[in-house]
Amino acid sequence: MKVPQSYYDEIFQFKGQWDIDSCCGLKIRKVDDKTFVIVTELYQENPGTSVTYADKSLMNQICMAKGLNEKDIVYLECNPNTNSKLSFYDEEYFEVNFDADLSHKYRQLTKEEVKNILK
Repeated sequence: MKVPQSYYDEIFQFKGQWDIDSCCGLKIRKVDDKTFVIVTELYQENPGTSVTYADKSLMNQICMAKGLNEKDIVYLECNPNTNSKLSFYDEEYFEVNFDADLSHKYRQLTKEEVKNILK
């Protein structure tokens, strides 16, 4: 199951759980006065930790590598469409709030919100 390259601008290498080498797709977009950091799950192409389980550590590694301040970004996770018959692999984008409790940590973006970010 290959993730189409249209979902990312680069492959970002990071240290996952237990310092396991991991990777994700990465896009950074500026829209108006906001900087969106979009990490995309690569499924079988990722030898290590998923973006969801890498959590805040991944965000911190991206901010350090790209010279970003975590307070100035909107962090999004993308589950890309892989054209699978399983609905689990349908395209979804989530805004992640690391300061919220688990039931409020993820907010799914609407198709319109995604379109405005990726235009």
